Amino acid sequence: MKKKFLSMLLAVMMLATTMVGCGGNKQTQEGQPSTPSTTEETTQKEDTSNTGDGSKHVTVYSPHPAEPLNAGIKEFQEKTGITVDLVAAGTGELLKRIEAESANPLCDVFWGGGADSLAAYTEYFEPFTPEDMANIDAAYVDPNHMWTGESPLPMVIMYNKKLVAESDVPQGWSDLTDPKFKGQIAYADPAKSGSSYTILCTMLTAFGKDDGKGWEFIEKFVENLDGKILSSSGDVYKKVADGEYAVGLTLEKEAIKYVQAGADVGIVYPKEGTSAVPDGIALVKGSKNKENAEIFLNFVLSKECQSMMAADFGRRPVRTDTNPPEGLPPMSEIPMVDYDFDWASSQKENIMNQWKEIIVQ
Repeated sequence: MKKKFLSMLLAVMMLATTMVGCGGNKQTQEGQPSTPSTTEETTQKEDTSNTGDGSKHVTVYSPHPAEPLNAGIKEFQEKTGITVDLVAAGTGELLKRIEAESANPLCDVFWGGGADSLAAYTEYFEPFTPEDMANIDAAYVDPNHMWTGESPLPMVIMYNKKLVAESDVPQGWSDLTDPKFKGQIAYADPAKSGSSYTILCTMLTAFGKDDGKGWEFIEKFVENLDGKILSSSGDVYKKVADGEYAVGLTLEKEAIKYVQAGADVGIVYPKEGTSAVPDGIALVKGSKNKENAEIFLNFVLSKECQSMMAADFGRRPVRTDTNPPEGLPPMSEIPMVDYDFDWASSQKENIMNQWKEIIVQ
């Protein structure tokens, strides 16, 4: 039964990755994953919905995986009677699309993608303050309210229990330079993977991003990769679970699925500190359906939606009045670095240039 369940899990995850994801070449999916609009119940809701500007639509661009994305949209449409017109693709692709459309915005809400990516595109967003701001952790909100975090994403070290003895389990980033892990570390190219870029910035911060010591660590880390850099972040957790790599650097939300399914893997929160850059949500500047867009943002950040995402999809909430998913430690128990969003976004070109210099040595 265990093998059958794991096979089903992997099949679902591969399908979701194919449909929508956060990196690499993605298919653009335009449509409405909604409940049938011909039902009496839905028609009645649409007739009684009061959105203020007369519109019954909101356009959402999102890189989220298919399951939580469609579930959230379904709940929103049933609750409000507002139809969501969805464009699903990768984070970078969608943000560039918003930039290209800035003179005539076609999107109302950007939902998903790391906040450090959103921080680099704030000129295309406008301020939005959630109506329930008192219950949202201020650590995950842009100081100027250009974006709001909707789910913090701790980065973890995932390891295969069959390949790593209990005594050898890495406890921090520094253990990844141990020769016993040479060529056995799954890590995606930060030029292609947003989560890998966040991990790179996290390691630089943990060891010293301003005094050069962070880059000294990265040089040792790259040497231990032994020329093996994966093209997709989705390959990291899959290949560790399959036993192709002993350890991998990945998102907690992906690794924990394998732990909860009973796979022979474990996760570690690095002792030097990790980051929890949240997926974010933002109001697009010049939105043509602004009132509906604000209703959508408030719904995504509501206790109702945050609780559903935690219970059904293992996504951590940003609300202080909502419990984390079962089996995960509270954020207060995870060692964290002081992650600088502005530095990570404004210095990305310089950081990636230094990374490229190291890997071609």
